[in-house]
Amino acid sequence: MHRIRPQWLLVCALGLSLAAWGQTPTRPGLVAQDSLNAADTAWMMTSTALVLFMTLPGIALFYGGMVRRKNVLNTMASIVAAAALVSLLWFAVGYSIAFTPGNAWLGDGSRLWFSGLDYLKEAGKVAVSHVAPNVPESVYAMFQLTFAVITAALIVGALVERMRFSAMLWFLGMWSIAVYAPVAHWVWEPGGWLARMGVLDFAGGAVVHINAGVSGLVCAYVLGPRKGYGQEPFKPFNLGLTMAGAGLLWVGWFGFNAGSAVAADGRAGLAMAVTHIAAAAGAIAWMLGEWIVRRRPSLLGLSSGLVAGLVAITPAAGFVTPASALLIGTVAGLACYWGATELKRLLNADDSLDVFGVHGIGGIVGALMTGLLANKTLSGVTGDVGIQLLGVVAVLVYSGTMSAVLLGVTKVIVGLRVDDASEATGLDISQHREQMGT
Repeated sequence: MHRIRPQWLLVCALGLSLAAWGQTPTRPGLVAQDSLNAADTAWMMTSTALVLFMTLPGIALFYGGMVRRKNVLNTMASIVAAAALVSLLWFAVGYSIAFTPGNAWLGDGSRLWFSGLDYLKEAGKVAVSHVAPNVPESVYAMFQLTFAVITAALIVGALVERMRFSAMLWFLGMWSIAVYAPVAHWVWEPGGWLARMGVLDFAGGAVVHINAGVSGLVCAYVLGPRKGYGQEPFKPFNLGLTMAGAGLLWVGWFGFNAGSAVAADGRAGLAMAVTHIAAAAGAIAWMLGEWIVRRRPSLLGLSSGLVAGLVAITPAAGFVTPASALLIGTVAGLACYWGATELKRLLNADDSLDVFGVHGIGGIVGALMTGLLANKTLSGVTGDVGIQLLGVVAVLVYSGTMSAVLLGVTKVIVGLRVDDASEATGLDISQHREQMGT
């Protein structure tokens, strides 16, 4: 069957997005410039930079160090390209679907090439969001963009070393609009149906981690295992890069969680503290589990454990005490170690870099423990494990189903997997005609 050239389709897709620039959008709320909170705005701008830093270069290094030498550049290129593509799609339609008032399922989709970037200097007016009225909406939209970017980037870890570069772009582009944006609306926009039911997700346990985890698992099943998986050792290129990436994630996560307070206040300070505690507990718990089972700790285990702790505290960061954070991080470290080893074997899926084992399992653990441990005295909300479970199941079902559908669409458009010869040569050469230096 003759395939449509992917580069032309991508040009057409971006052209449609740019064409929306000429349409008359729904004007956002405009307020006096001097009504904004300068400290909150400065903190949100800082947090935005920190969260983007988690993807570029954090995830790129974290994933790039774990794949085989012949696929390092393809992995990093996938992260960069996904970040750029999702950014354009976010301002074209994604933010409008996710964060404008609409109905319980979707935002108002009329703000194509979103007009919330409005800043009228002579009139002294600036656009603000109803969700974050103390900061410019341009800042809030950028902050939320970084979450959309990193969620798409996380999925790359499940499909590396065998997916066509063009297919990856098509899938993640459609996924960011059809999956990420609606789920973000359900959970984070006050009118979303899960938000109305009382699902607690402070910074993205369901929206980011469960969402990316289950999508990654579906990708692994649909693509099938890499050639030689389970029969030959897949030597990581450089675990030093992976540790550097993990360190950048740890630091950047302060913007991820503390920034989600949308203010420079005590809640942001608490979120930062519990984030650090959970990361440390996750690293120690994974290390001890690996030490007991395999008789030695590893750098990869420590790096994965700290990420597991960070993932699990994400939904709880603004709702729990430091003692609860210690418990969440410890449980997550052990649960994600099991998820990346025993559960992975039970599922029989080549989830290359354990996206589901760490982010999916960590997100589920964090979501459920948020329902159990949310402290009304410090957060003003009461958790409910049953409601949290409903949120988990809703995201698992919707994200998993839609991911399978979008992979099917992508297969029709450009195909999904490289041929055997290209996989054996490595995607650096076969997809990009580049290779690592000696």
